[in-house]
Amino acid sequence: MKTFPAAPRPACPSGRRLALGALCAVLLLAPSGAAVVAGPASGGPGVAPQAASSAPRSVGYAGRAMGTQVRVTLVSADSSADAPRARAALEVFTRLDSILSNWTTTSEVARLNREAAAGATPVQEDAARVLEAALRVGRESAGAFDITVEPLVRAWGFLGGRPRVPAPAEAEAAFARVGLHQLEFDPAARTLRFAREGVRIDLGGIAKGYAVDRAAEVLAAHGVRDALVDISGNMAALGAPAGAPHWRIGIRDPRDRMPYFARLRFDRPGISTSGKYEQFVAADGRTYGHIMDPRSGRPAEGLISVTVLAPSAMEADAWSTALFVLGPAEARRVAVERAELEAILVSPGAAGVDTVWVERGLAGRFQLEAGAAGMFHVELF
Repeated sequence: MKTFPAAPRPACPSGRRLALGALCAVLLLAPSGAAVVAGPASGGPGVAPQAASSAPRSVGYAGRAMGTQVRVTLVSADSSADAPRARAALEVFTRLDSILSNWTTTSEVARLNREAAAGATPVQEDAARVLEAALRVGRESAGAFDITVEPLVRAWGFLGGRPRVPAPAEAEAAFARVGLHQLEFDPAARTLRFAREGVRIDLGGIAKGYAVDRAAEVLAAHGVRDALVDISGNMAALGAPAGAPHWRIGIRDPRDRMPYFARLRFDRPGISTSGKYEQFVAADGRTYGHIMDPRSGRPAEGLISVTVLAPSAMEADAWSTALFVLGPAEARRVAVERAELEAILVSPGAAGVDTVWVERGLAGRFQLEAGAAGMFHVELF
């Protein structure tokens, strides 16, 4: 996420891939402009506010967690006084990273992956909340969202390795350990059991959204009325930015031909984009993304970007993955049927012109960038 001074064509950063989310904030700022204040490049969340000012402006506070950049933007007239509030929100990500990550051996998820095949295993409270939501979305999406894809993600090198196309036997062995039927979760007792050895869970498709929601709750509890919380394009909004009635989001071009191809007025609590942005492998003239289809055991195909607005960042995070897996036609059907969701889907097209499917309820809030007109064709559904 990046904040911009008032300009006809603001642009998102185009630097390191791992630090760039699929969405960026386009802030219509007050005449004083905005301060984008970065914290330390490594370690825990950092806050380096500017001096106090009497005019409210959008101030960014940055840190790192969950393997990527986190940014909290507050509308503030005194950034020094508001720094503790931003720090409290940033610390939420560090805490939840230690619980929900499967990139470390010390997290709660790592412990569950080691122990749950032996029997019903107690689950920490935050992990239990995420598990319950993930399993619900899994059922409601007919298995398109499935947190047991971890063996497949690892076999393809997207987790703890180098992206690659696995040998057929390796992919088949990993696929055999995938499926929600392999999990026995008791939400009342807060226990999880795996049906067999080798089953593993990966909360990467929902954990960032959950952390965003918890950070936004911390801000609200500290009296913050106007803020934007962002981790890698998973966002939650409170109120509005300085000098504008709405937050506006830039949706990143899935082919990286331009920083972002469209703007969207963001007036729902949560938003997330899934796509082939950051992790993929190219082989035999094809590009395979990191989002696995748990129904086929292979990378999902048919869409290259999905943006979902939902009642929470966690719901948006999970459903953006689920719709990506479902593919263009089924994703449109599900998005229309579920009144709590609004979606923008991008499917690859011929001759370099991709199709952007915009749900009709978003038509008045969606704006294709002028420079993207020759690259994207918009259809309402």
